Amino acid sequence: MRMTRWVAAGSLSLALIGCVRFDGIGHQSTPVTVPVAVVDATFNAWPVRAWWTDYRDPMLNALITSALAESPDIRGAEGRLRAVQALTGFANSTLLPQVNAGFSSLWQRYSEHSLVPESLLGGRASDNSLAFNLNYEVDLFGKNHALRAAFMALTQSDQLNMQVARLAVSSAVARAYFKLGEACAQVDVLEATMSQRRRILELVKARVALGLDSTVELRQAEGALPQTQEALENLAEEVSLLRNTLNRLTLMPLEKTNQIHPRLTTIAPPQLPANIPADLIGHRPDVQAAKWQVEALLHGVDYVRAQFYPSVNLSAFAGFGAIGIGNLLTGGSHIYGINPAVTLPIFDAGRLRAELKFVNASTDFAIEHYNINVLDAMNEVINTVTSIRALAKRKAAQAQAQAAAEQAYSTALERFQAGLTGYLTVLSTETAVLEERRVATSLTARALELDVELKRALGGGADIAALPATK
Repeated sequence: MRMTRWVAAGSLSLALIGCVRFDGIGHQSTPVTVPVAVVDATFNAWPVRAWWTDYRDPMLNALITSALAESPDIRGAEGRLRAVQALTGFANSTLLPQVNAGFSSLWQRYSEHSLVPESLLGGRASDNSLAFNLNYEVDLFGKNHALRAAFMALTQSDQLNMQVARLAVSSAVARAYFKLGEACAQVDVLEATMSQRRRILELVKARVALGLDSTVELRQAEGALPQTQEALENLAEEVSLLRNTLNRLTLMPLEKTNQIHPRLTTIAPPQLPANIPADLIGHRPDVQAAKWQVEALLHGVDYVRAQFYPSVNLSAFAGFGAIGIGNLLTGGSHIYGINPAVTLPIFDAGRLRAELKFVNASTDFAIEHYNINVLDAMNEVINTVTSIRALAKRKAAQAQAQAAAEQAYSTALERFQAGLTGYLTVLSTETAVLEERRVATSLTARALELDVELKRALGGGADIAALPATK
């Protein structure tokens, strides 16, 4: 009890007279507040963690499952998390006493003028010690607790960064898959067009033989085939590149990804709820990771500030000590002791103040990084929802335009076959139909890609509530 009072009194006295101070040093930035909106009960739990299963596409499920299991990005995030968890364990150890056992033996000749028993003056002997040693830093000013809290916050941040990596990988696979589906659908459209143009060429040849058409119409019909073939070759390259992308993302065998042919018409169309709670962006793992990064640095500020105060250490030992190895374990060789120590920085050439300024500046940077993440998240959600709603109107208008183009092409083809119109009319209406079919395919893929983007922008079902709170 007397020792505790002495240590506390000594620490307080040194704290009052200390020369190194942190006056005037602090961070300046303030985190923005995530807006709160009325929660739509039908939307509050969306998107789910495995959001890609909403499309009910077994191939997409298999691709994303493989990517999540094999991605180097996710494995890298896991490695970083394990490293921070190890540092957290180190920080926990600073709060507890450290006990070790040691043996030492020093053989020497003693000076004839040493402070040793007269029998050893000028003699030779070994000085031996076998003891347990205890060291404990009394964390009066919270330095080690702040260090532990900082590493715990970093652990939270890196757990969330793992979810950021998972979301980035899964959304990249889904986007590439839907783009591949779009390219494959365009190939299907052009292949159907190629078959139709071959039939028309045969019909033109027959009409030329009958003298109903000239060689001009024949050359036009013949020229349409290589044009279509050129477009098909361009699409074949795009399909191959997208399959290579899926191979890179999923690490599946190339021969397997080369067989992937998504059918956009069989994929469940996305459904957008009427209201989107603005506070859902707070569920984004990157926003939460940035928030925990700020939390870690705030604890880092506390850690550095605590170093301006006295450092209190207690050490003790107990064991055996003797001159001469033969006497080491005898009853009279018992030794024990305790050594309290208090230190306070008086002059450090500005080291601690510079360190505190650095940590506060880093905190300002982290806070502004968090603010940027929040603002970007809000902007991404607003832009994506705007695009989704605009796309719905475009699809309605395009459906009407395609129906009219299909009817005009069908009528022109019938009149051409009956000899009532020329090939130029058929070619003109066919071009319009081909364009509308291409646009319809692009809009279908665009709807799926925007749905992926919205789910990513809202955090992809990141499980924020499952994270343990810091203590």
